[in-house]
Amino acid sequence: MRGQDDGVGPYDRSPTPEAAEAPGVAAAPGAPHAPDSATTASDGTRPPGRRRLRSAGGHLHRATRGGARLTARSGRYAAAKYHAYTHSGGAGESGLARLTELQASHSAGDAAMMLALAGTLFFDPQTAQARGQVAIFLLLTMVPFTLVAPLVGPLLDRFGHGRRWAIGSTLAVRAFLCWVLGEAINNDSAWLYPAALGCLVASKAYTITRSAAVPRLLPAGTTLVRANSKASMAGVIGAVVGGAMGGAALLAGPSWALRVAFVVFVVGTIQAIRLPARVDSAAGELDPEQTVAIPVQPTALPTDPPTDPPTDTPSDTPTTEPASTDASGLVGRLRRRVRAIPWPVMHALWSTGATRLLTGFVLLFMAFLAKERPIGDLHAGVVLAVLAVAIGVGNASGSVLGNTLKDFHPHLVALTAALATVAASVAAAVSYGLVTVIVVGLVQGVSAQLSKLCFDSLVQREVPERVRTSVFAWSETVLQVLWVVGGTLGIVLPLDPRIGFGACAVGLLGCVVMALRQRRLAGPRTAPHRATGRMGR
Repeated sequence: MRGQDDGVGPYDRSPTPEAAEAPGVAAAPGAPHAPDSATTASDGTRPPGRRRLRSAGGHLHRATRGGARLTARSGRYAAAKYHAYTHSGGAGESGLARLTELQASHSAGDAAMMLALAGTLFFDPQTAQARGQVAIFLLLTMVPFTLVAPLVGPLLDRFGHGRRWAIGSTLAVRAFLCWVLGEAINNDSAWLYPAALGCLVASKAYTITRSAAVPRLLPAGTTLVRANSKASMAGVIGAVVGGAMGGAALLAGPSWALRVAFVVFVVGTIQAIRLPARVDSAAGELDPEQTVAIPVQPTALPTDPPTDPPTDTPSDTPTTEPASTDASGLVGRLRRRVRAIPWPVMHALWSTGATRLLTGFVLLFMAFLAKERPIGDLHAGVVLAVLAVAIGVGNASGSVLGNTLKDFHPHLVALTAALATVAASVAAAVSYGLVTVIVVGLVQGVSAQLSKLCFDSLVQREVPERVRTSVFAWSETVLQVLWVVGGTLGIVLPLDPRIGFGACAVGLLGCVVMALRQRRLAGPRTAPHRATGRMGR
């Protein structure tokens, strides 16, 4: 045969170069492909470049797999540590861990939502002109909310699942509004501002409805300070995670970051509904004005005729009657409530309120001032980013200081924090610049966290357990009202740092004066006492 005569097997014959180069000539069936001089050397081996390329690809594949395994392992480790942190100290058994995890979800949704709105709502060229529109929506939403908020807590406690469903409803509303915002941003809809302020109202409603749940879920041996510190740290973790997810989604557009917030708030809604049933139980709790431990004695009854015989005033006469003569209706109830709370608690409440007033003012005033009055050549986004970082650093520092100083005359520590806010506002009014913006952010973060931890410490120490939940919920409502006052100042005042921060300093000073007056207003009626016993006269 021919293959045998040539000494070449039928599968060893290579096509001639002419046949290999001829475009219309196909290779014989079963014939091997012609060697490619670009990929095969003269000795039949692959060139070093190709080997290096394949080797690099293999290394990259192994590195990718190793990185994925390391990331998954790190994620599982972080999740286990987070679970151990939230469930420590009996929090898992009492249900406080679920509330702490809910706070993390709320902060994560907040972070994703704020990232989406940062480049659209406040930095839009027409935002400064729409400031009046924002003020109108703020008045139409927050003012009615502050009037109704004091009545929400007692109303929710009348229903078996009222508070859990109320907390879940605030998160569900935010989820819905985030979806609406995603569509409004894409279409330049007029619903942008109403939906954004609706999210703000729902956030404040969440804070108030959640406040009463914390004392009800405290495990044995855990204080309010420790519980709220744990919730704050969980909130920081949630904000970091939510910011990372929102930032990644923001690369595809702000609407996608809002959809991330939508998913997070939906998860939070489910977490809220799954809270323990103790959240809805008000058994054994009283409002401060219903207690007889600190009666409101009549301050001026010299004109009463001494016609009543001694036999008509026995020693077991109810001590709540003097309080009922103080005033009637809602005003009287409010006055009795204030007088029934120990003066150190009211002292710290007003000091903490000063920090909340500054928080609301800085958020809304700086959002517009950074656009209208740029600092040097800095973009408004850079200024607000620096301010946000300063506030975050201040919050973390305040948590550390609060756990250290909370037992060292807490009402004085809270007062010092309030005075620091006054000083920072005055400095910003006198010399507005990047340095003073950083100072305001740091002071706001430190003072807000420090004063709140001091206030929680005083509530834990000075208020009996049976009224602690009511005091805690009512005080949170007061703090939110002061936040609204600060936000209103930030909207209605001219965009002049001297006028704006100067007026804010006056408002903060008013809170400080109210804090200092609490001891004198209390007089001999309310002396500091300990929560281990009954409220003394």
